[in-house]
Amino acid sequence: MVIKREKYLKELRPYINRPIIKVITGIRRVGKSELLKMVRGELFQMGVTEIQITYMNFESFQWNAYKSAEALYGFLQERHAQLADGQRMYLLLDEIQEVEAWEKVINSLLADWDVDIYITGSNSHLLSSELSTFLSGRYVEIMVYPLSFREFLDFHAVSHDDSAGRRTAFVQYLRQGGFPIAHIADYADEDIYKLVYDIYSSVLLRDTIQRYKIRNVDMLERLVYFLFNNIGNNFSAKNVTAYLKSQQRRLDHETLYNYLAGLQASFILQRAPRYDLKGKELLQTNEKFFLMDISLLHALQGYRPNMIAGMLENLVFTELRRQGFYVYVGKIGDAEVDFVAEKQDRRMYVQVCYRADSSTTMDRELSALKNISDNYPKYIVTTDDLITGSYDGIQCVHICDFLMMDFFQ
Repeated sequence: MVIKREKYLKELRPYINRPIIKVITGIRRVGKSELLKMVRGELFQMGVTEIQITYMNFESFQWNAYKSAEALYGFLQERHAQLADGQRMYLLLDEIQEVEAWEKVINSLLADWDVDIYITGSNSHLLSSELSTFLSGRYVEIMVYPLSFREFLDFHAVSHDDSAGRRTAFVQYLRQGGFPIAHIADYADEDIYKLVYDIYSSVLLRDTIQRYKIRNVDMLERLVYFLFNNIGNNFSAKNVTAYLKSQQRRLDHETLYNYLAGLQASFILQRAPRYDLKGKELLQTNEKFFLMDISLLHALQGYRPNMIAGMLENLVFTELRRQGFYVYVGKIGDAEVDFVAEKQDRRMYVQVCYRADSSTTMDRELSALKNISDNYPKYIVTTDDLITGSYDGIQCVHICDFLMMDFFQ
């Protein structure tokens, strides 16, 4: 089943037929190619003819001969020559990072022709660095995430209004994650984990190890294991060093942060920096790392019921990022707010609480939010139906309902 990913099409539509390069990024197999095909479908509906559209997927052997800047430009010249005077050319170039010196080709095309360009890539550093150098001010980046809970419901034909159905589907979502390929058929969990493990292996090899020329693959994999095992926990280089030392391994801090940069650039990891709400400054320590999709954890380590609290934080963090927020871990005195989410001049605070199984737990979650003196929205997100409601203006929301909300649209 293929669903229309309306969120991303909505972001792209204002830039169609504008002299701005549309850069679609995201981890491999997240649905970038399908999104390009949806864009092509919309172009057809607008009256664009097939001869005007050139679609190339550089992961396909079909286009292997065009992975140099000269060969690609020569091919596109031939395509452009077939157009009638006044016809605009539309380029949809998938996994463009496979082309050597691709950015020079794109820069030249903008200068030479009337062309509307859409490109995808699976490495954020590659795209951001080259584009900012060669195409400053002439591109917009659209980040594609794994399926949201809303999209997951659509994939499985569960009505958004079916509260009981949403609860049942959420358990499946927590176990199976949001890679679209995992939901095109009725796969068992273990089959999904095999599919996701193959995605992970490809991303680690092609977008991290090869691109960043990492030699000590064993050390990188040990770091990944540590990070996956600590989602939702504060990160410190000291803890990583101690963990590796217990395994008779050593890793200097510079190499550690280079590895982290590679894992983030390939979209395996997402970083949440720490923000001091009183001092109003970003802190350099105790940030958190989350996975691009929770199924990556299950694929490497199996489903871990003892890590549900961290999984829930991961889902909430990713949903906030999906909705365009900058997301921080909040510090207020000695207390912690799981997420401070900002978009333009708006802000919200979110605590994630698996179960408030004691008054002490609930008091702790509420007190951190009560200590914040401004009037921005405050939420406690939980799996516990018994505590949903409002407490002194703080909204306690079941995670199934929170993941269905549109914030500040």
